[in-house]
Amino acid sequence: MPDLDDAAEQTLLASRALLGVVARSIEPALEEVSLPQFRVLVLLTAHGPLRSGAVAERMGIHPSTFSRNADRLVAAGWVRRVEDPESRLSVLVEPTPRARELVARVTAARRERIVEILSAMAPQDRERLTQ
Repeated sequence: MPDLDDAAEQTLLASRALLGVVARSIEPALEEVSLPQFRVLVLLTAHGPLRSGAVAERMGIHPSTFSRNADRLVAAGWVRRVEDPESRLSVLVEPTPRARELVARVTAARRERIVEILSAMAPQDRERLTQ
């Protein structure tokens, strides 16, 4: 399957390039939060307030591990715990405006770099890439 092997190789090369873009875009944020903490902020920014158990499940970690991480994020002002409007017994974790701004900065830097890469491509190549 030469065509499939070639496609896999090209996809692997593209994924490495995108991983480089991701790594460079997140680097400044890692001076403020750890990578796992940043993943939590991205998750909460994308999905809104969530119960701690739901965050832990989506992160693939034990709830007690997330609880300790959440404590540190709360103390640092990145997230806050709020009452669940659907259940007074539950608490939700939500990102603070500061966390949303950090995620937005990283996303904007990543987008700018991707635009630079795409602008160097011929229009027909961009179209094929999009497809």
